[in-house]
Amino acid sequence: MTLEASMPAPLSPERRLTRNSVGLAHIVFFVVAAAAPLTAVVGASPAAFAFGNGAGVPGAFVLAGLLYLLFSVGFTAMSRHVGGAGAFYTYITHGIGKPAGVGGAFMALVTYSAVQIAIYGLFGFFMANAIAPLGLALPWWAFAFAALVVVLVCGQRIAFSGAILGVCMIAEIAILLVLDLAIVFSGGGPEGISFSSFMPSSVFAPGLGVALVFVIGSFIGFEATAIFGEEAEDPEKTIPRATYVAVLLITLFYAFSTWAIVQFYGPGKVQAAAAASLDSFYFTAANSVLGPWSSQVMNVLLIISLFACILSFHNTLNRYFFALGREGLAAKVLGKVHTKHGSPYAAGLLQSLVAAIVLGLFVIFGADPYTVVFSWMAALAGIGILLVQVLVSVAIIMFFRKTPHIYSAWTTMIAPVLALLCLMGSLVLVSSNLSLLSGSESLIVKAFPYAMVLVGILGALFAIRVKRSKPALYASLGKVFE
Repeated sequence: MTLEASMPAPLSPERRLTRNSVGLAHIVFFVVAAAAPLTAVVGASPAAFAFGNGAGVPGAFVLAGLLYLLFSVGFTAMSRHVGGAGAFYTYITHGIGKPAGVGGAFMALVTYSAVQIAIYGLFGFFMANAIAPLGLALPWWAFAFAALVVVLVCGQRIAFSGAILGVCMIAEIAILLVLDLAIVFSGGGPEGISFSSFMPSSVFAPGLGVALVFVIGSFIGFEATAIFGEEAEDPEKTIPRATYVAVLLITLFYAFSTWAIVQFYGPGKVQAAAAASLDSFYFTAANSVLGPWSSQVMNVLLIISLFACILSFHNTLNRYFFALGREGLAAKVLGKVHTKHGSPYAAGLLQSLVAAIVLGLFVIFGADPYTVVFSWMAALAGIGILLVQVLVSVAIIMFFRKTPHIYSAWTTMIAPVLALLCLMGSLVLVSSNLSLLSGSESLIVKAFPYAMVLVGILGALFAIRVKRSKPALYASLGKVFE
């Protein structure tokens, strides 16, 4: 057999995503929008303040940012060797092996599906509350399903949805920056301006582990840089740059915003203030510093932030289903792209249908959109993303041990090993604080870590079954992205 005959056939246009259609700014927008700045700061950080290390929360965001910058060293180096819409799946397949890659893909699908469903629940919850005063009393799920339809349409136009995410992100950041700068320029609150939030004594105070549960969750969506490798302009440069820019932007913005709110309440009082008013923690500050108009604007932008977050994860999920379809691990129709827009429209239809079914089940059982739909799904996603990132760190180390390269030991071994140890520590922290993260003592929630590991094992067993029943298909796994 000749070399040419043994290589996978070139992909036809209808099975290849549009090249050079996504630039650096679009990719950064997708990642930052997935992190949902306003949702993370206004929604997640109050709990970190209340139950975690109090005034040390800004330092906890810096720690998480350093962790993901460390992870990015090997991640971006490997992106120059492998790429494609499969992202983490492709990395794990090339580094550890095909069974591990498929297992990682299964876990990633569950993780991002959980995130998307969680945000649909939160979107419906806030929309219902915002519309009710206008005399329109609709259930939360009506708004959730309406958002699902709009997201499906926008997701078929990748550049257009990237523009939407960019506008949403800028608006979110603008209102928070106005509040942050107003607090700083007014001299802070009763204790003045202090940088104690970044001192080791504050950051490593009791409760750091709990704070990291919420802080690390705010970085979910990190993988979106690599997912667009096939569509990116000059991917060898764009993907690494987008990764570092996105992580730095998220870290600096979160750290600055949480530091500013500490100045408003004071390092000695911020924890008690957050515990007393989780839902109005930031709105109280906005009303006091900027006036009532600001909290109203913030409410509107929070809803927009949630929509942008859903749209970003929709695009991420599309490319996972697309990758599995194009690999032959799922229905081949999922590997087709839109003839006009070059987007994975079939994958978008499927994953939107899955989301609709799960949301429908929550509605049938009368689940509360905030305490059950959002909290439970967010807890599941937190476990899932850390497990997948642990596998990727292992894959990076194994890949460079067997692949010729020009990188230093820091890039291929030291940084990935340090990232792996930090991610494993974070996984232990999240798993041991699940009841706090989800707000529930349910046995179902406590079983999430075991359930996610089981999903990965089932994926690996599925790959082994494919190896036995369809050896040719198994042999081609991962090669379609090369």
